[in-house]
Amino acid sequence: MNGMLWSRTLGTLLMVSITLVGMQALWRRYQVDPLTRDGKIRADVVQVATDVAGLITDVRVRDNEYVRKGQVLLVMDRPRYELALQAAEALVQSKQASLTQAEREDQRNHTMKNVIAAETVEQGSARVDELRGGLAQAVAARDLAKLNLDRTNVRAPVDGYVSNMTLQPGTYMKAGDAVAALVYDQSIRIEGYFEETKIPAIHVGDPAVAFLMGVAEPIHGHVESIATGVEDRERSDRESALANVNPSFQWVRLAQRIPVRVTIDKLPAGLKLIVGQTATVEVKPYTGEAIVRRSFPW
Repeated sequence: MNGMLWSRTLGTLLMVSITLVGMQALWRRYQVDPLTRDGKIRADVVQVATDVAGLITDVRVRDNEYVRKGQVLLVMDRPRYELALQAAEALVQSKQASLTQAEREDQRNHTMKNVIAAETVEQGSARVDELRGGLAQAVAARDLAKLNLDRTNVRAPVDGYVSNMTLQPGTYMKAGDAVAALVYDQSIRIEGYFEETKIPAIHVGDPAVAFLMGVAEPIHGHVESIATGVEDRERSDRESALANVNPSFQWVRLAQRIPVRVTIDKLPAGLKLIVGQTATVEVKPYTGEAIVRRSFPW
């Protein structure tokens, strides 16, 4: 009877010990170790906009298509700007002809100073100066017309993927209107938002592993940088105003989340990253292993 009681006691103690060890391991993993389930696939997004106004006459890319830097995305109203350039070139020719004639007359006036009034000579010189200024303005207008004609071809500023391209020929666009978003492929990365209590355990260069939702294989990378500042939601400063500081909570204090940028070193075969995907990110201590970097797209 005593032996059975003793066995039950040992069993109970063993179960309690295992439970405590498991709870401690879970607590350490989720509260102490540099691990976060709040990670995202991110990239720099370039907003492509028009620089001139006009009708879209040709759309040369599709939504989600990969494009190279300098590739024409769409064409805007070239006939209008070709006519504007022709008019500007004609004005330059007219101004140049008037200036040439005025310079000949001014040169002739200077050779006949003895028989022509000084006022006439001065007026001739002033007219030459005025026409030279007019010619400079016409040349500037012609160069601007050339620039506007070139800007009718809306080009990709970087390599990347076209996103949210819904425009069709015939749409009228004003200067500065957004055309599409361009996801810069070389900037695709993982950003993990770690609680500030875990930041001391994270260092630049530390290896990192990320798991996407629905993907079993890990993504390997390393810590590129740690954010140097985040928005302070406890105060609102304005010019000529006192700081508005919220009262502190004595019993509950929520840890601030700090963005940590992770450079991707190795992807699972066939995996294509989509900006905005959710990831679990874990940073491991640096062991001196070589970091292999690779370029994208995939």
